[in-house]
Amino acid sequence: MAMNKVLIVDDDRNICELLRVYLEKEGYSTILAYDGEEAVAKFNMLHPDIVLLDVMLPGMDGWQVCREIRKKSNTPIIMITAKSETFDKVLGLGLGADDYIVKPFDTKEVVARISAVFRRVGQTPMESEVREVHYDKLSVNMTRYELKVDGKVINTPPKELELLFCLASHPNRVYTRDQLLDEVWGFEYYGDSRTIDVHIKRLREKLEGVSDRWELRTIWSVGYKFQVADGDE
Repeated sequence: MAMNKVLIVDDDRNICELLRVYLEKEGYSTILAYDGEEAVAKFNMLHPDIVLLDVMLPGMDGWQVCREIRKKSNTPIIMITAKSETFDKVLGLGLGADDYIVKPFDTKEVVARISAVFRRVGQTPMESEVREVHYDKLSVNMTRYELKVDGKVINTPPKELELLFCLASHPNRVYTRDQLLDEVWGFEYYGDSRTIDVHIKRLREKLEGVSDRWELRTIWSVGYKFQVADGDE
């Protein structure tokens, strides 16, 4: 992943400089921003490959920055929070964050988490594999991040699309909510999984009644599965 661009956003200039030195030593190029407005401006102008985003920022906070980025891009975002702060994992997942790191952190952990997020979303510099699934009147293309329903492209947030792709890539397999959190978001915790229910509800609004050959099915007290008719797997 040599020379992938990392946007580092933190109002503590010492932390920014520490991360800059270490990440550049590991072969990344870096962009620094010290508040939310500057972060959004540099993101739009310089198109980084990943964002390290502090939650507590002056003015526009990290949640607001995450929202702004997600309006136009699925670029991976790793939230940074202090131990003394309450990190709302459900809020972070719902806004589209890919992972989080707690201060004080080890710089080696930061690099490891960046590498893990890149692996999960398939964003390596030499990535050429087309990831796509097709069913009756349904197409999910993760290379273009595109959902087609009955031949029409449907505007879909990145995490909804990744959740659908995960389920549809393994038809008739039952996933627990915690498994889906780990597969799609990669958060290493087993906590409140309401965000899965919210994303499934939104997907159903887009997919309900499209075909009788597949459905997003709730397995009560367990989780969800993408159920397909016999012979369609």
